[in-house]
Amino acid sequence: MKRILLSFLVLSALCACRREAPQPPQGTPGVPQPQAEVAAPAAEAVELGDVVETDPRYIIGITYPPAVGKYPGLAAELKAYSDAVRGDLMDAVGSLDEDAGPVMYDLALEFKVVADTPQVFAVAADGSSYTGGAHGAPLIARFVWLPQQDKRLTPAELIPDPRAWRDVSAFVREQLHAALSQRVDADELDPVERERVMRSAGKMIDEGSAPDAENFTEFEPVTGADGRLVALRFVFPPYQVGPYSDGVQTVEVPARVLLPHVAAGYRELFSGGESVQ
Repeated sequence: MKRILLSFLVLSALCACRREAPQPPQGTPGVPQPQAEVAAPAAEAVELGDVVETDPRYIIGITYPPAVGKYPGLAAELKAYSDAVRGDLMDAVGSLDEDAGPVMYDLALEFKVVADTPQVFAVAADGSSYTGGAHGAPLIARFVWLPQQDKRLTPAELIPDPRAWRDVSAFVREQLHAALSQRVDADELDPVERERVMRSAGKMIDEGSAPDAENFTEFEPVTGADGRLVALRFVFPPYQVGPYSDGVQTVEVPARVLLPHVAAGYRELFSGGESVQ
């Protein structure tokens, strides 16, 4: 009986010690520490100011719309883009031969708001950079921002199935080939030259609009009266789907072509998207 009572007292003491044992301090080696929730860092505010810079060797002009400042993440992307193209120009300036005589390089870049709704905010960047040669290099970029998700929308996210780009590509090619035919007809070329131009430019169209999201990276929203998207305007810089002389080319792809392939999370952005299952 004494042994049983003694064992009971020892067991009670051990339990009390376990209950009252102090917790090891945080940072004790070998002791797992509780994981605190880490919030995603908010984008830092970026100052976007117009740039006018002149030098005997170059001229730089960059303009921003004031409205983009309300979206710091977007502002950071615009700044990164302009810094990159400016860096390319300055690299070319730094490579100039001092004995080459006077050379004037230039960079002209303008950012414009092309859509502004609670769901979609889009900015177009257009310009050129001249670092020698017959003409400047075109600068074409589009930034489609989703304010409610605080992120940029990419074509691969919008239409995630690679096979779906075949329908978009087919529509775009049809429009580009039709526009090419109209331009060639307006030039009133002889049949042999017409065939040569159609074949050469047609090949550029087919290659530059192949069914791959990478060929459709530059696009801007076309909004209806209710602010929802009725189409996307895909923008193709010179050389992608035609020679430099054809300039920038665009094709509007209507929502009815896009919606069957748009990811579920983005369908409500489009007019008629609520009816697509």
